[in-house]
Amino acid sequence: MDRSNAILQQEQQQQSLNPKDWIAVDPQNAWDLLHEERSLMTRITTSCADLDDILGGGISCKQVTEIGGVPGIGKTQLGIQLAVNVQMPSYCGGLGGKAIYIDTEGSFMGERAQEIAEAYVEDISEYNRFLHKDLQACQGEIQGKDILQNIYFFRICSYTEQIALINHLEEFISDHKDVKIVIIDSVAFHFRQGFEDLALRTRILGEMALKLVKLAKMCNLAVTNICSLYCGLISVPSSLFRISDMICKKHQLTELRKVFGTVTFLFFKVVLLNQVTTRYMEGSFQLTFSLGDSWSRCCTNRIILYWNGNERYAYIDKSPYLRSAAASYSVTSRGIRNSASHCKRSKLE
Repeated sequence: MDRSNAILQQEQQQQSLNPKDWIAVDPQNAWDLLHEERSLMTRITTSCADLDDILGGGISCKQVTEIGGVPGIGKTQLGIQLAVNVQMPSYCGGLGGKAIYIDTEGSFMGERAQEIAEAYVEDISEYNRFLHKDLQACQGEIQGKDILQNIYFFRICSYTEQIALINHLEEFISDHKDVKIVIIDSVAFHFRQGFEDLALRTRILGEMALKLVKLAKMCNLAVTNICSLYCGLISVPSSLFRISDMICKKHQLTELRKVFGTVTFLFFKVVLLNQVTTRYMEGSFQLTFSLGDSWSRCCTNRIILYWNGNERYAYIDKSPYLRSAAASYSVTSRGIRNSASHCKRSKLE
């Protein structure tokens, strides 16, 4: 009763106020909105030209992007690549920013990040030679050590730490205005267990999603979420995946675990790496994202990473402005690159 009375008193207070006092911002016409989007719509390259092509140039700022795929498909590799590439200088078409990497699973490896950073420095040096720039001056500005120092790394070991960090992000970014991407690998890990009250979990995740969306738009950031698929079939066109039936029967789960294992998803730019699982419905198991349908509506874009034979593919599953399409990519010692079966093309060329 006390809670009901408090809500009733709050509603009565709001009704006594002028409705204009409730509105936090003034309206904006669609033409001005379009001009603002075009002027601020910067992107972060993935270092794979084919993947950049279907993404319209790379991962978009001011949006939340979710990326998912099976274990070993390269979700964390792509997250590290984005954390490095966001530092690309403006004369190369980059943002020249820094990255926040939030690791909830312990999959981030500093040694691997160093390999990708050193390859990035070599690519920039090659691009400078192509432009006939002063190599000595440029190399004095960009070093592998500097790239790693521009990645703010947070290791999260519980959902309480994750909630506290998300609440702290706005203050942290206000003190570090050069941060241009936030990568969460993965958002679902600590929320998949230990929550008996699912309604409370949904409410907490909803508040977390709203904070990330607000940060992405307010700070012109890219937010990326990485998630994982544990078993089941990915909902992509059969012509691309060569499997037309995306529903698996109960007796098939053992074999599917061997084939598919685990899948993950990426979103400032805010990039979210989330997890997916299977749901038993009407006598069969269907692939679904972790944390339920309410969370899946929070991201702007969703990218599914999957295997097609021996090749890795990325498929745009959801986007308000990009058409559904797939592109192959490779995970190499230098990071994310074009598929080995295609002609090698450097993003910097």
